Amino acid sequence: MNKKKMSFWDIWNMSFGFLGIQFGFALQNANASRILQTFGADVEHLSWFWIAAPLTGMIVQPIVGHYSDRTWTRLGRRKPYFLFGAIFTAIALVFMPNSSMLAHILPAMFIGAGMLMIMDASINVAMEPFRALVADLLPSDQRTLGFSIQTFLIGIGAVIGSWLPFILGEWFGFDKTAPEGIVPRNVVASFYFGAAMLMISIIWTVIKTKEYPPEEGAKENDIDNKSGLGQIFKDFANMPKTMKQLGLVQFFSWFALFSMWVFTTPAVAVHIYGAAVDDTSSALFQEAGNWVGVIFGIYNGIAAIYALFLPAIAKQLGRKLTHSLSLILGGISLISFYFIKEPIMLIIPMVGIGIAWGSILAMPYAILAGSIPAKKMGIYMGLFNFFITIPQIINGIIGGPIVKRLYDSQAIYALVMAGIFLLIASASVIFVDDKDDNAKLNLFKKR
Repeated sequence: MNKKKMSFWDIWNMSFGFLGIQFGFALQNANASRILQTFGADVEHLSWFWIAAPLTGMIVQPIVGHYSDRTWTRLGRRKPYFLFGAIFTAIALVFMPNSSMLAHILPAMFIGAGMLMIMDASINVAMEPFRALVADLLPSDQRTLGFSIQTFLIGIGAVIGSWLPFILGEWFGFDKTAPEGIVPRNVVASFYFGAAMLMISIIWTVIKTKEYPPEEGAKENDIDNKSGLGQIFKDFANMPKTMKQLGLVQFFSWFALFSMWVFTTPAVAVHIYGAAVDDTSSALFQEAGNWVGVIFGIYNGIAAIYALFLPAIAKQLGRKLTHSLSLILGGISLISFYFIKEPIMLIIPMVGIGIAWGSILAMPYAILAGSIPAKKMGIYMGLFNFFITIPQIINGIIGGPIVKRLYDSQAIYALVMAGIFLLIASASVIFVDDKDDNAKLNLFKKR
């Protein structure tokens, strides 16, 4: 069946839930390390706690993709997963910064890590079907626009989510410090606000978006409801060539991103603010943590703006060159952290990181969608997550010990390494086969 073009606002409504998802994701990225260190985690162990996030994603996303391909309910095909994931993400957002309240059961550090795992698993349940929904409903020539609008909303949600602790502390008078082992009130209140925004935005998408009716969708995609989980492994073994090529790009990209999310707060606190490595309850360390939230918001804001220009840039340069150049800017920007001495100057590299982040969120999916059979869209979008989670798991295992033993607890070197990995990812893009771009090039040659 030929898919009809959708209006801008239909695509906007379809993607609006990503705004709330990114609230939760941004709060997690900017504050999880800080919260866990507040509860007693050592810098060497931070990456081990963060393994929970990609590990749950690696398990959850292919399963969600597999079953959402085969789900037809009165609510829709992908929408039940949005709603289920949003509810549990909101619960985890409320409980994570309050883990110390349950310290009589388990150490707060372990409860916080458990909430991080639940949060990320639930975010993955909500997020994976959004990627498939764009490919479900949009024709090929609107997919870059669809993923770009998602990226824009991701950026806006991330800006507000990242800035919330700073805004609540500086403008609304919420306490920015707390006794040892307690998360400051400005951070706790930010997580409450994020949970509310997540539910509102997901419900908006569920109400405003209409999926293909069961009989039409089943006919188009030839759903086989008897297929079991074993089909996931068969699909993984038979993944398209383009997906394998993008896997290498994703490996280096997400290895770098994981290092940035885990180690930016301790790197900035020690290398730029001059805080002691092991003094995580000091006002200086908390000030650095608040500023990291601000600059994380800046790079997400840049990503949101850049996403609006991605369709036009990709049309002129092609998707591969657009993505490669974006990753180069991100790599150089991360390396530059080492040479910066004033916190305000960190705004400059955030521009390059934002450009890279905006491209990472959109271009690989736009390239991938053209190589996937329509009836396998959900499962392959889920399996593609392997190339996001595996590098994070590897980094999670070795990243902390490397920082502790090889870098003498100087987390700034983890950011330099992350920059180098983004440059390698940029070079890897050259070898990817983009079928949609190739088809356009052949058409141009014929003319």
